[in-house]
Amino acid sequence: MNEDFMDTEYESLIPMDEYLASGVHIGTQQKTEDMKKFIYRVRTDGLYVLNVQTTDQRIRVAAKMLARYDPEKIVIVSARQYGQRPAEKLAKAIGAKAIAGRFIPGTLTNPQYMNYTEPDLLIVTDPSGDAQAVKEAVNIGIPVVGMCDTNNLTTNVDLVIPTNNKGRKALAVVYWLLARETLKERGEAFSYTVEDFEAEL
Repeated sequence: MNEDFMDTEYESLIPMDEYLASGVHIGTQQKTEDMKKFIYRVRTDGLYVLNVQTTDQRIRVAAKMLARYDPEKIVIVSARQYGQRPAEKLAKAIGAKAIAGRFIPGTLTNPQYMNYTEPDLLIVTDPSGDAQAVKEAVNIGIPVVGMCDTNNLTTNVDLVIPTNNKGRKALAVVYWLLARETLKERGEAFSYTVEDFEAEL
């Protein structure tokens, strides 16, 4: 267990209160062996709580990674309803491509498919909901960045960003920060608010 969840010396990308208000740390009532190291504690109602400091650190790592890739070679996938708008906004902000809603099998592996695309990096909102995209990324040998909740398996995820990947506000905050930090790494201006990234209710 990592007890420095609220390390007072740690400078987070946004105030810890803002992370907590968006529910980034709220996991599910299930935990996988893979995600155990990202869990801070379990609440009395049985929900597992993620370590927000780790989330914050992983967003920084992911942004550095994204900034190194040709943006047009980055694909962001989200089958989850609340992840679709944040995924599309991130794609727009950094110049990547978003696939929101149903992921058509063969999108990354079948050159005959009209929307076939050859990315160098894949970002998924949920490795289980976006399992087909993850499988194809593994097949073509590209890295996968995944928003992973306490109940996710991370076997095929190269960089785990531990977060509530079902919450509307949580996904907005994580994707917004990812966009902001990626553009900062590239030395580019960023003009979006976190609300721009929030899915409609």
